[in-house]
Parts: sequence; structure tokens; C-alpha cells
Amino acid sequence: MPEVNIEIGGRMFQVACQTGEEHFLQSAAGLLDSEASVLAEQIGRMPETRMLLMAGLMLADKTAGIEEELRAAEARIEAMNRELTTLKSSPPEQVEVAVIPPQVTDSMAELAARAEAIADSLEAKAG
Repeated sequence: MPEVNIEIGGRMFQVACQTGEEHFLQSAAGLLDSEASVLAEQIGRMPETRMLLMAGLMLADKTAGIEEELRAAEARIEAMNRELTTLKSSPPEQVEVAVIPPQVTDSMAELAARAEAIADSLEAKAG
């Protein structure tokens, strides 16, 4: 079982871990060291047990906040999935388009031609 040297709050610790887990231990130690460094800057030197406890509590608080955000995001995703399922299961709305009968179109074209003839006639008389 490998032993890894980690630094937290300016103090060295030797910790054993499973083979292949060294990277994860270093990463976790980096997070804890980050919190411990903030404490050391704000409070100064303190007993290592208190430093580790406070740093752990700060990480736990951040984790709880992230878990709450995750639950809210999962609830939004679930609501969207339900809405998507509802939309997929309901038939699409039918839209009816009015069809103009050919005789109406022909009548409109005839009226337009007559209006143009009248306009031409008036222009000729005016000119």
C-alpha cells in the first residue's frame, strides 16, 4: 500500500492509500490545503486538529451548497423531461388553410382587369 506525502496548511502528513489512488488523494489534499491556507491567513497558527476540522467543515459547507444546486438542477431537468414527454405524446395542432375556389380567383382577376381598363380610360381622358 503506497504512502503519499501531502501538505495541508503548511504541515506535512504521510497518508497511506490504495495503489492507483495516489492522484485522487493528492487532489483531495489540494482542496483541503486550499481551505486550510485561507484559515491560516485569517486566523494565523492553530493546532493541526483544529485546522483540519475547520478546513473540513468549510469543504463540507461548500459540498452541501453544491449538492443543493445539483438537486435543484435535477428537479428542473425532470420537469423539462415531463414537459417534453407530454409534448411528444400529444398530437400536433392541426392548422387549416383556407382554399380559395378557382372561380373566386377568376372573378378577382376579371375585376382587376376591369379596374385597370377604367383607370386607363380615365388617364386617356385626363391627358
